[in-house]
Amino acid sequence: MANEQTANAKEQAPEVEEKRTFRTTPLRSINEIINDLHKPIHPIHLKTRRQGGKEITYVAWYDAAKYLDLYAPGWSHEIRSMQQIAGKVVITVRISIPTAEGVIFREATGSEDEDTDSYGDAFSNSESMALRRCAAKFGLGQHLYRDKS
Repeated sequence: MANEQTANAKEQAPEVEEKRTFRTTPLRSINEIINDLHKPIHPIHLKTRRQGGKEITYVAWYDAAKYLDLYAPGWSHEIRSMQQIAGKVVITVRISIPTAEGVIFREATGSEDEDTDSYGDAFSNSESMALRRCAAKFGLGQHLYRDKS
């Protein structure tokens, strides 16, 4: 009986084509990309946490990546350096964006205590922070840094 159900399920499953196609679009200007990345992040993509006695609002790294995918197609990031300094992990990340003017990049650092008791580990948290800060240098989430008074 189980073999018949498995066989029927295989027969009903649509065939998945392995070949992928990518749409090519002309490169955007860096000004267009920066203008788009300066748009406020939709509230559904914002998170809050308490840090240093204050509540802070931030965008998770995976949502930052989605905004970069949307507004800066072809972007990439790389870890430029990773250091352990005085009980902290410090990571420098570079985001590169292909534009009509050429590849434009920004770099930023992120750090976390080596013996963190927060979610994740010191290395992934440091990379996440560096990626978000780097994206902010292109404009993503800068409205979160402004004084709210």
